[in-house]
Amino acid sequence: MTQSTRPRRSVLYMPSSNARALDKAKTLAADGLIFDLEDAVAPEAKITARAAAVSAANSKGYGKREILIRVNGLDTQWFEDDLKAVAKSAADGVVVPKINRPDDVRRIDQVLRSNGARDDLMIWPMMETPRAILAADAIAGAGPRLAGFLMGTADLAKDLHCAHPADRAPMLYALQHCLLAARAHGLLILDGVHIDLDDEAGFAAACAQGRAMGFDGKTLIHPRQISAANAAYAPSPVELEGARRLVAAHKEAAAKGQGVTLLDGRLVEVLHVQQAERLMAQADVIAQMDQS
Repeated sequence: MTQSTRPRRSVLYMPSSNARALDKAKTLAADGLIFDLEDAVAPEAKITARAAAVSAANSKGYGKREILIRVNGLDTQWFEDDLKAVAKSAADGVVVPKINRPDDVRRIDQVLRSNGARDDLMIWPMMETPRAILAADAIAGAGPRLAGFLMGTADLAKDLHCAHPADRAPMLYALQHCLLAARAHGLLILDGVHIDLDDEAGFAAACAQGRAMGFDGKTLIHPRQISAANAAYAPSPVELEGARRLVAAHKEAAAKGQGVTLLDGRLVEVLHVQQAERLMAQADVIAQMDQS
């Protein structure tokens, strides 16, 4: 499983100060876990939470799930020690909140390198401030260690003084702008959290919207959101059947020396075949993930 093919339908924030939660995470169906040292951890628990997160990542007890650690912000007293600890850990990546400029990413990379971080320990900047949104293209191009963006829609709504409805209408420009920047630089991008746990319909709508926009998956705040996110971001049986038929039709046309063909009245070109093959490959990897 490579960086680009790994499923990220559901990526769950877990409080690193809660040992029971970290243990329970080994049984959850999330594609990824973010061991949190920031918002979910009280100041007096920051140091012990850091040790717990690193220990959990080093345990290799989470199967094929992607393991990320969210450190405290660059302007906090815990940032440097958090990042040094993650650099020496077996985590797959580090999530850094309140990124504002490309120099922030370069500073993070320098600290990681100077503390012996593996080349494949990736940086995930959180895009959650107006300044970050405006600098999205520059941030996305700030270095080869970047894996992708995580949208921080709750903090962004706070800074914008806007509402945070399920359809995220007041933030659509910011979401699309970051998605464009990420794709322009070949990066991944995960949608922000849905904060109302009782709003299941709204959560489903936000997942459907995010997938339609092109996000790779959704960040979550509670295990009860996992199954809906997994369903929303996985190819449906109908989509898979359509993809298989499209690939077969194109293959048949190619055998006859035809560059394009029609399927159900729609023109099929190479770009459509590539999209269909990507969908089929994604389904195969998800199936392997779910069986593990």
